[in-house]
Amino acid sequence: MTSTLIVNADIVNEGHRYTGDVRIRDGRIAQIGAHLDARANERVFDAGGRLLLPGMIDDQVHFREPGLEHKGDFHTESRAAVAGGVTSFMEMPNSKPTTTNRAGKNRWPTTPFISARPRTTSTTSNGSILAPPAV
Repeated sequence: MTSTLIVNADIVNEGHRYTGDVRIRDGRIAQIGAHLDARANERVFDAGGRLLLPGMIDDQVHFREPGLEHKGDFHTESRAAVAGGVTSFMEMPNSKPTTTNRAGKNRWPTTPFISARPRTTSTTSNGSILAPPAV
């Protein structure tokens, strides 16, 4: 079980802004509170008053796949989303052929119809890992 404690964060959540700590266990938020004590073998990150925001949802993305990959594709655009803090997205197809109905899906047999994850993760300048968005 991996556990991380983020301390001294400027938390923005559910319409409120406050200083606090966040415990993450196995990739999920386990506890939010003030002055949480670190546990044995827990990785501690001091946010130093930096903002800690929930993952953003982008409700209008254009991944251009299939047919317009020279503008962008699932790989490049989902990596850009992750780098910007976007954890969920809603595809608004802008492609040739369109994929808004089963006929469009049938014309695009080699690529998944629903969605795709980035092929790799990225690392920020401070060493944080940017994981693929949940699909």
